[in-house]
Order: sequence, then structure tokens, then C-alpha cells
Amino acid sequence: MVKCLLFIIATAITFMGIAQNKPVFTTKILDVTPTNKVLNITAIAPANSKIISVKFISNDLPINTSIEYDSTTKPYLKDSLTELGNATLIKNADFGNAIVNGYDTVQWQQNIVLKTNDTVRLKAAITYYYTNSDGSINSDMEKLSVQTYATTQANTTITNTATSASHSSLWGIFIAGLVAGLIGFLTPCVYSLVPVTVSMFLKRSKTPKEGKLNIFAYAFFIILIYTSIGLLTGSLFSVNDLQTLSTHWLFNLFIFALFVIFGISFLGAFDINLPNSWANKLDSKASTKSFAGIFFMAFTLVIVSFSCTSIFVSNILTTASIYFGKAGPIVGMFSFGLGLGLPFMILALFPKALTVLTKSGGWQNALKVTLGFLELALALKFLSNVDVYFNWRFLDREVFLVIWIALFALLGIYLLGKIRFKHDSDLPKNDWGLTYIPIPRLFLAIAAFAFAMYLVPGLWGAPLKAVAAFSPPIGRQDFVLTTGGSNEAKIVSAALPPSKYVERLSPNEPQAAKQYNLTIYYDYVEALAAAKILKKPLLLDFTGEQCVNCRKFEAAIWPDATVANLMKNDFVLASLFTDVKEELNDTEKVYDSLLGSKLYTVGDKFKALQLKLIGTQAQPNYVFVDAEGNLLYNQGYGYEPTESTVAFANHLKMILQEFAKRK
Repeated sequence: MVKCLLFIIATAITFMGIAQNKPVFTTKILDVTPTNKVLNITAIAPANSKIISVKFISNDLPINTSIEYDSTTKPYLKDSLTELGNATLIKNADFGNAIVNGYDTVQWQQNIVLKTNDTVRLKAAITYYYTNSDGSINSDMEKLSVQTYATTQANTTITNTATSASHSSLWGIFIAGLVAGLIGFLTPCVYSLVPVTVSMFLKRSKTPKEGKLNIFAYAFFIILIYTSIGLLTGSLFSVNDLQTLSTHWLFNLFIFALFVIFGISFLGAFDINLPNSWANKLDSKASTKSFAGIFFMAFTLVIVSFSCTSIFVSNILTTASIYFGKAGPIVGMFSFGLGLGLPFMILALFPKALTVLTKSGGWQNALKVTLGFLELALALKFLSNVDVYFNWRFLDREVFLVIWIALFALLGIYLLGKIRFKHDSDLPKNDWGLTYIPIPRLFLAIAAFAFAMYLVPGLWGAPLKAVAAFSPPIGRQDFVLTTGGSNEAKIVSAALPPSKYVERLSPNEPQAAKQYNLTIYYDYVEALAAAKILKKPLLLDFTGEQCVNCRKFEAAIWPDATVANLMKNDFVLASLFTDVKEELNDTEKVYDSLLGSKLYTVGDKFKALQLKLIGTQAQPNYVFVDAEGNLLYNQGYGYEPTESTVAFANHLKMILQEFAKRK
């Protein structure tokens, strides 16, 4: 038993180690002209680590990174290597207190010159140094090989680019998956099966030791199945595939219908069961006493619990894939399976705890009904995405909030025992035979009523920051009593006002845009023209109509007076929506090499622009360029849950200082 547990823990550490112990390198070719290219190498350090620069600062010691090109590549090199990134000075006692530059993310760019009709394979070896979390320095080598060729026409000129590394590490997705798995264990779909499953293993085994071993095998197979799901997702789908899927109306409509069906089922209208043929097939295989039978029992649990665990699984897969690449889904699903299977292993070691589980009373159905209300509320988010996709506006903000207020008010009434559903049992009685409300249930009812009351001011335009990421934006509300705060007029501008895509996208403006009367462009070319006339830097807000983190950032950061005034007075602001499905003109439908596909929609065009500028598709991302389209800072400013308004304001001020230097 102990060996099995140690094996699982070691496997977790191995997954983390594979994904995080060494820097991650990516290579791509950027087109400048048909024959002039840029070899772009991006290196991302693991958590609590730094990649050492190729340049010396002091004490000429051999601890700098170096790039050695193959002899067949050297004839095509032009100029010296350029290093881009935000450096931190590192002083290391092991090397005579040498001071070097260290990077979380660094980008090396090498100009390449080809001849007409040339096709060349560029080869190089990177001997790199990087620090560990304890301050020690390691060295390793990474080899690269990438093919390029002289094109027949030039693409848009490429300026400095960089991959925006997430501040979170894979440990973050591991912990999130583990917590989600533990919560999933408490859901009725899983929890109600635990006493029967564990008891069956212990009773049918010849010895207690064999019973515990079988339970450990059962938990191991649960982990294996979920890890396999993560592995398949990471292998079969690209980041762009998942982003496209998550914003498509058919996918959102399907998830809405799924959540409504599960929600109504949880309220007691009907039970969702596997087809009898499936159940009989799985039962026949699970009844065998071999490990294969135990595997099918674990597989049955995964399928049966889908109605309760699907929301966790879908969120982990999507988020992990977008922000952590192919390793993300594997780590996320492994930790989710571990969270779901770990309680089974604990119960195997302490079987007497089963007596607590069997004393469930009516709280299990109350938990199930509560989850039913929550699933109905969450279903509205996906229906809202469909509404936004087609711009129907039948589910505007006030309609959305009214339904949520009704749902959470009814949940509070239910928890107080005033309404009952099909499978509800009677409330407990005290010593005098009177029914009473258990304290946990009372606190949940208070929370439900408080949340419903919190939503009420939103019907008249209150910002409701806590739910801004889920509710439609304030621009999709027909009646707003007051915007509050500043009522300043928009600055009279010498530049032409926004016109392109305004009617389609202006309803997505955040509350702060209306509060401070910000002028927002929705097209890059229009915004660039305004920046030239006004002689201001251009703030490109790469966002999405269905982007949850974008709404969180807008609700938390934009309303700050300092931030809003900087955006209003010192920048030209453009919100570029990367998920808008409005079709492009035929002249704009061109193949994009970075995106790897033809541009068909407005969203495709802005997604390709984001890739060209900073090499990432994550949103939100705030990118800063001058009037010529040159980057003022070589990375985007992305979403970080703990980020403060002061940090973003300081970043804006830093951009203004850089812009002033270039005048």
C-alpha cells in the first residue's frame, strides 16, 4: 500500500519535473522581406529560475549562454545576435561573485540573408546556463534545426517579438486540478458510490491486505484514465483549436443544453443513467476479480460521474492547454484524477471512516439540488456566449441578472426548507419534535440570499465586479441609471473618430470606458492613423467577446482613476477582439504563416497580428506600439489574478518614458 502511494507521488513529481526542470525553447522564422529573415529563438525559464544572458556584465567568466551555428548556416548570418527581455542582475558566489543578466523569458534574434530561390536549413547548438531555485547554476545544451526559404513576396515587416510567459507555473495547474478533484469527490455522483465501492473491495477480497491493494489499484486506474484524457487532448488539439472550439456557437449551445439537462436532473425531474447495454457490459467486465475488472470499475466511475465532474474537466483542459502548452492538460488531468482517487486510498487505510459516509441523511440530495441550481446559473454563461456570437441581444445584461437573482433567491428559499423537490427527505427534528435548519444549511441560505441581493443594483447599472467575468458587459444593458464617478466629456481629438466595427463591438465596452468616456478604436489601421496624428503611443488591448479573464481585468484594473486617466489622456486605445466571426473582405483573406491558416474573419486578422507582435495568442494581452507599429515593450502585459492597479499604472508610465526617448 505504501509502495503504491509512493509510486503515485513519484509519478506526480516526474510529470512536474519533465515539464518544469529545464528551460523551454521555441524557434520560428520571421519574414522581413522575401530574402531577409529573422531566426527567432525564445527561451522560457522554469519557475523560480533564470536563464543566463549571452552577454557579460563583469568578471569575464565562462558562465554566459552561447549560440554556435553550424558551418552550413554561418554564410547566411548577418549582423550580431540581438537579445530581448527584461533582465535581472544576478550575483553568484560560486563564480567569484560574477554579475550576469538573468531572464524569466528571453528572446534571441539573428538576421538571416538568403538568395533568390534559396532553401536553407539553419542549424545551431545553444549552450545555456540557468539558475536553480537555490541559486546554484546548471548548464545544458539545446540543438535547433529549422528550414526557411526565399519567398516570392514580402510579408508585413516584423518588429521585436517575444513570447509572453505566464507568471504561474505548472505547479499552479497541478494544485488547481488537485483541489477540483477533491471537490469532485464530494459531489453526489461520486460520493454516493464510495461506501458501496470500498465495502465491496474489502469484503470480496480474501485478506484485508488484498482488499486494500485492490482499492489502491482502483484509485490508480482513476488517475490513469484522467491522465490519458489529458495526454490525448495535448496530442490531438492545438491551442488554436481549443480557442476556436471554446468560442464557437455550436460548442457553447451544446454545453448550455448539457448544463440545463444536468441541472434539471439534479433537481429531481429525472435520473441520467447509462444505457442498459452499456451498464451490463461494464458490469460484466467489472465483476471479474482481475486488475482488468478493477480497471473497468474505475472506468465506470469516470463515465457515471461525468455529470458532476465535466465542468472541472472542461475548464482544466481548456485553461491548461492555452496557458501551459501540451504539458498542461497532462499535469492538470493527472492532478484531478489524483484528487478524485486520493480519498479512496485514505479510506483503504482507515476503513472505519466508512461509517461516517453511510450517515449521510438528507444532506446528499440537498447538495445535489444546490449543484442543480448552480448548473442552471452557469448554463446562462454559455447561452450568453451564443447570444454574443450572433449579436442577437435577447439575453442582455439585465435579463441575465434577473434570471440569476431568481435562481439564487429560490436556492435560499429551498435551503430554508420552504420548497421541496422529489427526492428530498424531511428536515431533522429536535428533542421537542420540531423541525429545524442545520447550521451549515442556514449559512448556505444566507450566502444565496446575500448574493441575490448583491446582484440587484446591477439592474440599474452597478458594475458588479465579482461577476463581471460571467455577466454580459455593461454595453449590453438597455437601461443604466447612472455611470457614477467621472462625467468628463471625451477629449476633442484631431484624429478621426472610430468607425470600423463600432456598431458590432462597442456593446462590449467595459463599465470604466463609459465612466471615463474613453475613446476606443476597434480596428488596428484606424488606431494607428490616430496615433500618428495625435503623436501618442498606441495601446492594443487584445481581447475577446467570450474571454472571462478579459472581463476580470477590465473590472479590476480599468476603473482605477490613475489607470483610466492615463489610457484616456496619454494613449490611443484600441480593443482588438480575436474571436469576432465577422467575415473579412476578399482582399484581406490571405494566408498567414504564423497562424498556419488563411484569414477569414476579423478575429483571425487580429489573432495573426498578436502572434506577429508578441508570439502568443493568450488574452487579455496589452501590447504597446508607436505610430509606426514598432513595439515599445517586447512583451504583452497579460492577466494575473493578483495584479494590482498600481502595477499596471506603473507599466503605463514606463511605456510613456520609452515612447518619449524615441521621439
